Amino acid sequence: MTPEADARLPRAYTTPGSASFVEFLAAHDPGLLPEGRVLPAGDAPVAPHGTTIIAVTYDGGVVMAGDRRATAGAMIASREIEKVFPADEYSAVGIAGSAGLALELVRLYQLELEHYEKIEGSLLSLDGKANRLSTMIRSNLGLAMQGLAVVPLFAGYDLDRGAGRIFSYDVTGGRYEEHDHHSVGSGSVFARGALKKLWRPGLDATGAVHVAVEALYDAADDDSATGGPDPVRRIWPVVATVDAEGYRRVGDDELAALAAEIVAERTAANDARRGVRRTSASNPSDEPRPVPPEDLGDGGARRTDSEGDAP
Repeated sequence: MTPEADARLPRAYTTPGSASFVEFLAAHDPGLLPEGRVLPAGDAPVAPHGTTIIAVTYDGGVVMAGDRRATAGAMIASREIEKVFPADEYSAVGIAGSAGLALELVRLYQLELEHYEKIEGSLLSLDGKANRLSTMIRSNLGLAMQGLAVVPLFAGYDLDRGAGRIFSYDVTGGRYEEHDHHSVGSGSVFARGALKKLWRPGLDATGAVHVAVEALYDAADDDSATGGPDPVRRIWPVVATVDAEGYRRVGDDELAALAAEIVAERTAANDARRGVRRTSASNPSDEPRPVPPEDLGDGGARRTDSEGDAP
């Protein structure tokens, strides 16, 4: 019997080597890595896909938000999937693309950062974390070419700079630093348009959360694969802030109040455009009343919910 045969762990587990868990796994048992699996030839089957992720910087930190919908073709595969996760104490990662592979990539990435911290006794820099994620995405290129692409969004608090930073990626592992705000996923084109109008310098954490949720609301309004806040099922986006105090997930009660505030603001703005004055909570049975002509700025035209311009 060899000394290795009666040891608790194989020699590979006790031999000093790289601080990268992915590199260790690739050398010891590459079949456990996503890219180590051989898929049959042909197109990949229809699988759930995660959609819209948003990141917004504010003074002293960054917010990341993701909707809760996953789609499989034209169908809703899940209404409650979570797409925003803590990468470590001072960073967050959001997933878009093939949901199953993306969730596995996140778990492996979390383990990679934890392994480095235990081996080296210190945190990896934010740039180092972004580079590690880039390498892991690049190794998934073979699966991406078969239709199982994963395109995450990474953000975190830079302890050296004292600021929040955002990084985006492509399927080849290309890493790009974004400034102020960014979005990925099927609803990103609509979310980015909203972010350009809503974001402003000097936001605090509360204001940045409001911007992120409102941008998700806009994305859900135009993209069928993005799910907006669902007050009936009490399903809210996953929203997290990352700053000098670390990663913090925003509570559902806070998001419910924020969603109600956004809906109320948009309802009031829409009614103002239509010239309709809503009933108060004390008279819920009243029909919507037209606004008096003297209150209108369009020459006195009057409108109601059910009527066109009154003579």
